[in-house]
Amino acid sequence: MSLITVKAGVAAKVLDKHPEEGRNALRAIEEIGRGSLTEIRQVLGALRTPGGTPDTTPLPRLADLPSLAQQAAEAGVRVDLSVNGAVPDSMAPAVYRIVQEAITNVVKHAAPARCRVSVSAEEGRLRISVVDDGPGQRPLPGRPGGQGLAGMRERALLYGGTFEAGPLPGRGFGVHASWEIP
Repeated sequence: MSLITVKAGVAAKVLDKHPEEGRNALRAIEEIGRGSLTEIRQVLGALRTPGGTPDTTPLPRLADLPSLAQQAAEAGVRVDLSVNGAVPDSMAPAVYRIVQEAITNVVKHAAPARCRVSVSAEEGRLRISVVDDGPGQRPLPGRPGGQGLAGMRERALLYGGTFEAGPLPGRGFGVHASWEIP
């Protein structure tokens, strides 16, 4: 939802002078909104009574990460994406969501910027790294307006993993999560 808000702001600012850029932002809002609604339906389906039928639309996959990088590029963040190794399907939605939230934070707090995203599943360990070259400042967890870092941390801890996020020396901000692959 944060990325939708950012894209709406971009569209509002550029629509009159740069209509094609505004239309691109509106298309991105539509695509992100559809994906969000699908996920909400899945959650609600899982919460229904036992006789209910949950939505069976697929959850986000690692194959969806290039599309996420493209959306960030349209918002002024160049994403260099690297995925190595085989991530278990059961972990892919959590990996996707951590990367999505980290990139959304770069768009919100550091654009225009460059961002390196690395997902690695090697030697029995899954590692996620999202590092940008922006100004390095982010709202602190617990402050009004954001649950992104807390949500990323919760996803990593769900798998018994570790999570670190913070400004880097000089410039930039880094998000790192890792956990064992069973």
